[in-house]
Amino acid sequence: MNKKRVLAFTMIIFMMASLCGVQVILERKIIITEVTKISAKTTPVERYGQLSVSGTALVGENGKKFMMKGVSTHGLSWYPQYVDKKGFKNLRDKWKVNTIRLALYTEEYAGYCSGGDKKRLEELVVNGVEMATDLGMYVIVDWHILSDGNPNTHVKEAKTFFKKMSKKFKKNKNVIYEICNEPNSGTTWKQIKSYAKKIIPIIRKNSPKAVIVVGTPTWSQDVDVAAKSPIKKYKNLVYSLHFYSGTHKEDLRKKAKEALKAKLPILVTEFGITDASGNGSVNKKEANRWIKFLRNNKVGFCIWNLSNKDESSALIRSNCKKTNGWSDKNLTAQGKWYKAI
Repeated sequence: MNKKRVLAFTMIIFMMASLCGVQVILERKIIITEVTKISAKTTPVERYGQLSVSGTALVGENGKKFMMKGVSTHGLSWYPQYVDKKGFKNLRDKWKVNTIRLALYTEEYAGYCSGGDKKRLEELVVNGVEMATDLGMYVIVDWHILSDGNPNTHVKEAKTFFKKMSKKFKKNKNVIYEICNEPNSGTTWKQIKSYAKKIIPIIRKNSPKAVIVVGTPTWSQDVDVAAKSPIKKYKNLVYSLHFYSGTHKEDLRKKAKEALKAKLPILVTEFGITDASGNGSVNKKEANRWIKFLRNNKVGFCIWNLSNKDESSALIRSNCKKTNGWSDKNLTAQGKWYKAI
């Protein structure tokens, strides 16, 4: 009788333990599920923190390589409406974009250095940075030289601008400074280096850890030239490579390969799948070759441009007036391609 009671008691204990085990497992599953849900909602900046340069790649505070997928605005003077927080959020959540580039033209019509409203343009940059920051996205402040050719043309204005911006955002972990978009018209690497050495210390004084992008000769294509004589005094520098797949193909990739072989960190802060004018037909086949090459080498990229301008490189169709909440029917061929990759 006593043995039966002991056996019955043992069975009861076993059943209770089993039930408790089930509860523990269920609770554990619930906890794991909740952690997964939270992790899925973390932002790019929450995942990577302050970026830095390691070898030829950008890495996060966790040491993991950061693969930039960015979108550049068009000129802030002409398309200010696309500095839109909901639009940036759409890009982050629907397109897997982690970086916004704010293109501040210097010389073109209504540019920062050619009669544009400097106060309003600065407000747009600040608003864009703050929106990206709120969304946990990285943001490139782009000093968009183009028709001025040589960045030294407006070096005085650049000094003032980058002093102001780097001071304002000195506590930000997400701000990247691009100090000269596309040097051109025969501007040499020696001239670009001279300019860079004047601007970099101004930014470094306020934002010592920020990544700085230095443009390269021939509309930021000659990264192989920069690789032969890089700027050595400062850390966390990357060098810009720009391409348009309808024009730039294996010959330009060869330059990129030479630069990477020489251990030069490069970043594609602007590209498109049209010809170099930003218009014409799209070349998806060549664009896919470029993306494969960039991803294989952990080189980040940022596409041109977020606007509804009537040109092939715009992401939004010209008949769409929305600045956020775009459906696929609102996108150009380039827009649909970029959203999908």
